[in-house]
Amino acid sequence: MIIKQQKFNINGLDYTIRSAIHVDAEQLSKVRVKIDGETENMDREAGEGFIDVHGFEQIIQTDSESPTNLFLVAEVDGRIVGFSRCAGSNLKRLAHKVEFGICVLKDYWGYGIGKNLLKETIIWADSNSIKKISLAVLETNEKAIQLYEKLGFEIEGVLKRDKLLSDGNYYSTIMMGRYHD
Repeated sequence: MIIKQQKFNINGLDYTIRSAIHVDAEQLSKVRVKIDGETENMDREAGEGFIDVHGFEQIIQTDSESPTNLFLVAEVDGRIVGFSRCAGSNLKRLAHKVEFGICVLKDYWGYGIGKNLLKETIIWADSNSIKKISLAVLETNEKAIQLYEKLGFEIEGVLKRDKLLSDGNYYSTIMMGRYHD
């Protein structure tokens, strides 16, 4: 689905949040690899699960046409610095919910980009009969967990010893959900 773009100025940074479009595919392919290498909060390491330009073009087209998918980008001076995605299901028993994922380049943390991507997603979901947004977050990502709780998400469960990080230790994944009646 496509949403109307929104402009923000947080801590002196001007940025726009808008729906992803076809020409974003090349930047998205590169940005995703970079973000994966900047933090262990993601499921992948840099280069794993690589999506090329054609792959992103297909995702953007599918998400633009689907009423239960939403692909947003955060843009600063024509450069994509973060993105989020909701993916729903066509199955009748699952059609009321979407799965949410988000990532922002480390240089752009602290400007409310993640928060505003999520807020725009919540507005979209609430106005499009989406009853539940689900997400998964690494237990060590305390700032994200606090943000999710502040925006109405609840912890639904814990996947114990779910991820092996570079320090050789296993960490849990927190499953969270937000409901809208």
